Amino acid sequence: MTHPDLIVGLGTADDAGVLALPGSGGRALVQSVDYFTPIVDDPRDWGRIVAANALSDIYAMGAVPLVALQLMGWPRDDIPLHVAGRVVEGGAEIMQEAGCVIAGGHTIDLKEPIYGFAVTGLADAGAVVTNGGAEVGDSLILTKPLGSGIVATAHKAGACPAEVLAAAVEVMTALNDVAGSHLADAKAATDVTGFGLLGHLAEMLDASGVGASIRVDAVPVLDGVMELYERGFYPDGSRRNLEAMQGRLAGRVDRAPILADAQTSGGLLVTLPPDVAEAFIASVPGSVEIGRITGAVGSIELG
Repeated sequence: MTHPDLIVGLGTADDAGVLALPGSGGRALVQSVDYFTPIVDDPRDWGRIVAANALSDIYAMGAVPLVALQLMGWPRDDIPLHVAGRVVEGGAEIMQEAGCVIAGGHTIDLKEPIYGFAVTGLADAGAVVTNGGAEVGDSLILTKPLGSGIVATAHKAGACPAEVLAAAVEVMTALNDVAGSHLADAKAATDVTGFGLLGHLAEMLDASGVGASIRVDAVPVLDGVMELYERGFYPDGSRRNLEAMQGRLAGRVDRAPILADAQTSGGLLVTLPPDVAEAFIASVPGSVEIGRITGAVGSIELG
C-alpha cells in the first residue's frame, strides 16, 4: 500500500510502519505489533519479555513509545485466569518502565496462550532510522548477547541450568531504550529477533545495497549457550534461519549456527560511522562492535 504520508511501509521488511502526521510540525507515528506463545514457565517473566520485545521495534526506529494495546489469547478452561493476570502484570510492569501507556486491548479464548502488544510511538519524521541506510565502512554494533533461542529450547526440555535461564530472562526483559535514544548518528538500525543476527543483518544489507564482515569472536553470547548447543539444543526456527543464509556466508561458517539463533527481545543492530561508534558504545551498556559494512553486496563474511 502506498500513501503520500507513508514514510516506511512493507517494502524493506523494516521494524515498524511510519506515517507522517500532517500539520504536526514534522512529527511521525511509528507503529508495530508483536505477540508469541510462552517461552518461559513463569507467567510474569513471560509478560515482561513480551512487552520488552514489542517495544524494541519502536526503539529501533529511533522513536519514543507512547501507547500500547494488549493482545491475548487464553485457554480459559485449561489454565486459570489468575495466571493470565500474572502475565498482564508483567507486561504492565515493563510498559510502565518504558513510560508507555496501556490504553486497552482485546482477549479471545484460544487453545494455546498467546500474548502481545500493538505499540505506537512518536518520532521526528526526518530523523527516523530505517534498516536501509547502512554505508560501506560503517561500524556494525550489537547491543545484547545472543543465545536466547537455545536457552528457551533447553528450558522447555528441562535441561537448562537455572543461572543460565535467569541471565537470559534478564537480557530479554531489558529495554532497548538507551540504545534507541542514541541513534542520532546511526546510518541504519534494526532489532534482532526471530530471524537471528544473520537474518536481520541480511535484511539490512538487502535494503541498503551493501555487504558485511563479522568478527565472530567479538559477537557476545550468553554464558552457557555454547555448552547447550553442543548438547544438541537448537530451535527449529534457528535451523530455518541457518538454511535461509546458505549462499550468503563465507569464512568461519562453523560459527553460523549461533549467529542464526532465533532471538526473543534481542538487542539492536546498529551501523554507525567509525568516528562516532566509540561514543555510542560508551553510552550504551553492553554494546559491542562486531564488524564492518562492506561493498560486497548481500554477502556476509565471517572472520
